[in-house]
Amino acid sequence: MEKTVSFGGDSNIGVFARVFDDIAVVPPTANEDFREALAGILGVEIVETTLQGSEIIGSLLAGNRHGFVVSGFADENEIARLSEYREIFLLEHTMNAAGNIILANDSLALVHPDMPEQMAKDVGEVLKTPVHRTTLAGIKTVGMAAVASSRGIMVHPRASHHELARLESLTSLPIGTGSVNMGSGLVGTGLLANSRGYVAGLETTGFELGRIEDVFGFLER
Repeated sequence: MEKTVSFGGDSNIGVFARVFDDIAVVPPTANEDFREALAGILGVEIVETTLQGSEIIGSLLAGNRHGFVVSGFADENEIARLSEYREIFLLEHTMNAAGNIILANDSLALVHPDMPEQMAKDVGEVLKTPVHRTTLAGIKTVGMAAVASSRGIMVHPRASHHELARLESLTSLPIGTGSVNMGSGLVGTGLLANSRGYVAGLETTGFELGRIEDVFGFLER
């Protein structure tokens, strides 16, 4: 199966979906090709919902196997749908685009450096991970500047030595830099990955795909 897809012609697939090892959360507007790619390659159940009435799930949802962090503007039906799968923490703050400001896997959460202390603490409690404020490549929206799974972390290619060294001190997972969609360093906008595989935006080049496979350890298959 192809490892590159688009969302209705848009290669920024990470803006529209959020994947975990068991589920992929997608909006109702996701077409069958997109759903089948996620289900087939990543081995996940497809969960359909909007957030804030919007299809930009990837920007508004963060989480791991323990919990979800969701925009506080999500409505009751959206919250109820996600609550079937995880405990939920709502970001009741102007800083509420959870998928943009949080990068998480099952052992680590990186957050926007200006996130209030109590909010960071609450995020850590629902995700059951340590939380660290940081930037990646000087970018505060760390959820779009990197992608993290249980196999590794791919980071914006302009991440500084200091940022990478700090990240390496926080996890034993492989860490590498890379890009998607013909040179975009905002890898979170164009890459979805879990422990089973990955799907990248349609414009991602063969060289970029090779780098993704290297960082996440899929070349060994």
